[in-house]
Amino acid sequence: MTLIQKMAEILLVISVVCGFLLGICSGLTPGLHTNNFAALMLALSSTFLSLGLDPFDLAAAILAASVAHTFLDIVPSVFIGAPDADTALAVLPGHGMMLEGRGIEAVRLSALGSASSILVALVLIIPLSFLFRSVYDPFMNHIGLILLSIAAVMILTERGRVIEGQGSLVAIKYKLFALVLFLTSGLLGVFAFGHQDLAQSPLALQPEVLLPLLGGLFGASMLLLSLASQAKVPDQRETEFDLQARTIARSAFLGGLAGSVVAWVPGVTPAVATVVTRLGSEGSDKEFLISISGVNTANSLFTLVALLVVGRPRSGAAVAIEELVDLDGRSLLVMVTIILLVSILSYFATLQAGRAAAKVVRDLNYRRLCLFVLLFLTAMTFGFTGPFGLFLFFVSTVVGLVAPFAGIRRTHAMGVLMVPLLAYYL
Repeated sequence: MTLIQKMAEILLVISVVCGFLLGICSGLTPGLHTNNFAALMLALSSTFLSLGLDPFDLAAAILAASVAHTFLDIVPSVFIGAPDADTALAVLPGHGMMLEGRGIEAVRLSALGSASSILVALVLIIPLSFLFRSVYDPFMNHIGLILLSIAAVMILTERGRVIEGQGSLVAIKYKLFALVLFLTSGLLGVFAFGHQDLAQSPLALQPEVLLPLLGGLFGASMLLLSLASQAKVPDQRETEFDLQARTIARSAFLGGLAGSVVAWVPGVTPAVATVVTRLGSEGSDKEFLISISGVNTANSLFTLVALLVVGRPRSGAAVAIEELVDLDGRSLLVMVTIILLVSILSYFATLQAGRAAAKVVRDLNYRRLCLFVLLFLTAMTFGFTGPFGLFLFFVSTVVGLVAPFAGIRRTHAMGVLMVPLLAYYL
């Protein structure tokens, strides 16, 4: 091996490590989505390239950052209740476990789900590549009906609060509440995506209407409830899992499969795939945490596979990588290796970050922390989307309060993504 080759390998390793560290920082930043971070790194790519960095090294750094982000972003979701676009539904069981003193356990479950999903995704790479290469067009012709079926199952399985003596018609009442929330959030989504050109960042950043929508529906609404209830953070204990290995394996497979499949479908984000995992693990919040974390991480791998097989990027990181390098079989193999190594490092980093966050939150005034994060989300919304984003943030926060007051699942608010998709595909 020549000196130049050795230097190239060392530079690649340094790039991956730097990307990993940046992914930790972005994942621990409340409300920051990996797509925004990838777009920012791509915007700065000319500066990095002018310093002598190879395009593949920069692509590797972006990939490492996106993978690490999918592990670490569970920490602010659990301990603060501040989600990004892909962990919006993880807030629900994760934050609840934190208020029961089991926040560290929630982070460990999420890290386990993310790491396990990579193994599932590796097994599925070849069969899914052959499958979607042959049935991609017929599958896309029926995607609207598939989404409609998912929405119907979500609403029809709503049972609401179980209160003795409610009467036989109460189940219909809760299903109607679910339908109203689904359609209301859906109309909000249709309006937001139809007018997303109004979202202008005063900081010249890439505007993303998902930030105010999901930040309000699943973040700000929960923070307001925490402020109103004067909830206090109990001591966080190192509790053990009470799940069987078979249950963990099933949840990891479900998340890995959902994340692998959604990477092929245009417009269908991991947040929509979490609705499917929620239906598949309805009986256990712990199972759901494993599954939802697996969706996001497996998707980071399969967006690259989909880019190679069908030539279409499905994530911000994939778009950035496509701009920098021409992906082929050899480069994909290198990037899969990078994903494996970064996943191992991210697993342990997530565990340590969860333990550190448990100590920090315990020593802080929780009400002040919630208020600070609420102001931070508001400021970030304005920074990325301007006045129009603030309007969406306010309206989505009000809509997000419907579920807890009506006594139904917050997952119905995912109509904000599903209804626009249904309007497009049907």
